[in-house]
Amino acid sequence: MDDVAVIEDPAAAEVSLDPIRSRLLAELTTPGSATMLAAKIGLPRQKINYHLRTLEAHGLLRLVEERRRGNVTERMLQATAASYVISPAAAAAVAPDPTRAPDRHSPRWLLGLAARLVRDVGALLTGAAKANQRVATYALDADIRFASAAERAAFTEELTKAVEDLAARYDTAGGRPHRVIAAVHPAAPG
Repeated sequence: MDDVAVIEDPAAAEVSLDPIRSRLLAELTTPGSATMLAAKIGLPRQKINYHLRTLEAHGLLRLVEERRRGNVTERMLQATAASYVISPAAAAAVAPDPTRAPDRHSPRWLLGLAARLVRDVGALLTGAAKANQRVATYALDADIRFASAAERAAFTEELTKAVEDLAARYDTAGGRPHRVIAAVHPAAPG
């Protein structure tokens, strides 16, 4: 089972967002059967089976084993990942696009960049998994407290200059292209 899987198919995204199916995916980080899940969730086994088959048809579950119990074959299923991210590619027609609002200070632009980041890294992760390769990435996450809006503005100017200088120094013609995204936003509560 993967730690994280990216859902790029619109139909699979729709299937995964159903509350019952989402709960089943969460329960199936360890293998389970329709009978086991019915007892745990409190729904009829037939209804659980219907949802499991739908999730399996969209590649979100995999068959681990089949156990023969009298006249019944119990199918043990497991989620293909511990968690899922739905790529903006699943809703490409309405996905945020940073080119629509190219203002460095706009939260809409930041969301467009974040959506592009999820879409791009998701596609790289999916391709690398198929090729049995790793993807070289790096991320930095830091918390900072600014005393004033002016201090925050000075920080973003220095950060921009530092990243632009580094990019200019390391940008090599004919090299493999990489994308650098730096974001500064208020921390969400909680």
